[in-house]
Amino acid sequence: MREITSRIERLRAHALEQLAAPLPQEPELLYDRAWLAAASEPWNVVRRARATAGILGGLTPVIDPDELLVGKFCRRGLTTAEADELQRFREYAQPAMPPVLGQRAHMAIDFDKLLRLGVAGLREQIASYRDRLDLARPDDLEQDAFYRACLLTLDALVGYARHYADLAEAQAAGESDARRRGELAEIAAVCRRVPEFPPRTFREAIQAIHFVNFCLCAGQRMLLFQLGRPDRYLLPFYRRDLTAGRLTPEAALELIDCLAVLLSEYTPRSLAVGWMLGGRDASGSNVCNELTELFLESIGHVRLSYPAVGLCWTPDTPQAIMDLAGHFLAAGLSHPALFNDDVITAGLLRAGLPPAEACLYQHSTCVEITPIGSSNVYVASPYVNLVQLLHDELGLAPLNAGNGSGNPSLHSGQALGDGRVLKGDSYPATFEALLADYRVRLAKTIHQAVVNENISQATRRYNGGFPLLSCFVNDCLARGRDIDHGGARYNWIEPSFVGLSNLVDALAAIRKFVYEERKLGLGELVEALATDFAGREDLRLMLLHRAPKYGNDEDSVDALAVEVTGWIRDEVRRYNTYLGGRFVSGFFCWIMHEKLGRATCASADGRRAGFPLGDGSGPAQGRERVGPTAALLSATKWDHTPHLGGIAVNLKFTRPRDEAFVPKLLDLVSTYLERGGFEVQVNVIDRATLLAARQNPELYRDLVVRIGGYSDYFVGLSPEMQEEIIMRTEHEM
Repeated sequence: MREITSRIERLRAHALEQLAAPLPQEPELLYDRAWLAAASEPWNVVRRARATAGILGGLTPVIDPDELLVGKFCRRGLTTAEADELQRFREYAQPAMPPVLGQRAHMAIDFDKLLRLGVAGLREQIASYRDRLDLARPDDLEQDAFYRACLLTLDALVGYARHYADLAEAQAAGESDARRRGELAEIAAVCRRVPEFPPRTFREAIQAIHFVNFCLCAGQRMLLFQLGRPDRYLLPFYRRDLTAGRLTPEAALELIDCLAVLLSEYTPRSLAVGWMLGGRDASGSNVCNELTELFLESIGHVRLSYPAVGLCWTPDTPQAIMDLAGHFLAAGLSHPALFNDDVITAGLLRAGLPPAEACLYQHSTCVEITPIGSSNVYVASPYVNLVQLLHDELGLAPLNAGNGSGNPSLHSGQALGDGRVLKGDSYPATFEALLADYRVRLAKTIHQAVVNENISQATRRYNGGFPLLSCFVNDCLARGRDIDHGGARYNWIEPSFVGLSNLVDALAAIRKFVYEERKLGLGELVEALATDFAGREDLRLMLLHRAPKYGNDEDSVDALAVEVTGWIRDEVRRYNTYLGGRFVSGFFCWIMHEKLGRATCASADGRRAGFPLGDGSGPAQGRERVGPTAALLSATKWDHTPHLGGIAVNLKFTRPRDEAFVPKLLDLVSTYLERGGFEVQVNVIDRATLLAARQNPELYRDLVVRIGGYSDYFVGLSPEMQEEIIMRTEHEM
């Protein structure tokens, strides 16, 4: 593997220093000014375009020492006058703005189109579409407004690139170091070329894709745009430059490292942004190549929580690629996550995508799957607390009126509004009756979630509009419709269901102790849960240690997971979205297992009140009793293929003692994936290190751990989340 350069070490250190920096307020101020200035604009989509153009036209460009790629937020604070202006807007104007609800971003644009056409080619496309319009027809009049909005934002995009070119030239003029002066001159030349025109070199291509991605974030004030499959779309540029002698693998890797560090410069912590590598093409051939290897090598250089790297595994993924992935996981770097390309592609084919598109998907932040280049998918919308549904059935209220997210659809009791409290004869007489009641409540909760999310999508149809984004999403330009108005090819909504393992364990305990052995009355259990087992530690330990647990290859328990996931699959597929897409389920949690757990009282699996729920689709924290293989067997007894909303399974291991760890780890992971597992992610970290980091956080600023689908800095997590990570079962191999 290639050595890290001193440039990347310095850029990495600078990025770490920015972790605690406040978010820049300059984009919000610029948006507010432009929005007010365009108040007389009759077309909402054009007004929103003017707001985007106002941001890109006013953002302060910044080029820090050592940077080869440019495009990030300026960290300047607002002046007193600017801060007062922003506060007045927040106080008086924002409350009157129409709602624009629902999930946004969490996707990758059509980078192939960007690299093939550039902005100039997009302008030509728009001109050809406008030539066909007759503005006397109302539909054509609306399309023309959309196209004008697109042109406004594209012009602003090019203008912002020129601002960077001007800044680079100005810095070069005052630079005494000849080498840096040459670098700045090249930055200027590249920014005058891209993204306006198609790139000619690897350097121009990687600058173009980064710059547009950043401008989508900054100009539309919406983060979390992903970078798709760079080992595919950058490969022709890489190979041409190598052949022409313009580039070496080492120089290409340094540019990749610069790109990776920039993601941490402009994306706040506790989110997820990155790219995917490997997998198959439409013909079924494995696409791993020399650029795949370079992007993997970058993990060892950057060693940050971003980029979130997903490696798309197939049975014929080259061993050298798998060994490289295993090496970084064994080193405790938490990347890459391993995705089952065959399972996900099969799920996308079932969802109606053609083979050429089913092989091009993105883990949109954590593990949610969205089609690259054609997505208007709302991921994790909403998160549903599966344990609270059971509590609602038993009459157990949440710990507080909220749910940790500000979204009332997350709390099923509020959504259904029955507020009943069950006592005595009101409890189901059999376990089967309890399951039947739970399924009814689950169905009603999903129905209400559909209503809420479709309302959100409707607000975007009438009040939204992202014309810059629409330029790079199929088929917005061809249809003459903004992405918010139905222009995208795929308009799915992906609700995610949190706490599967806790629900299954709770149901297994209730079945055993209440209905089979009759050692416990359901009313007695409910009372203990409501008081967090006050004076009943014996009962809690019985539930925790003597009931069977999901994750130990016990068919009687795992069958409950099969049943519940099947209910959810069947229920969500009954509904369509407001824009005519489909609802697609998922079982990942990001950080919501901690937030929802905080609002959930003690549960029948022995979990205490307020403690995080299970961190994904594997067993709950510390409940694997017979090793990681059994945990993975349990997690693959239900079909992962339909759940494109994402499935995350966490594995945690102690530090490896010898070189045999990597092949053992890869064998274990391959077993899971061969059995149809969707995704698996690995923490290699020992308890002692985690405890030391909690005690002395300043010494462990860059300690990265896997959470519920993404990676984050351990010392920046809440105390509850830190404890949850520590409590996960730590396997040895």
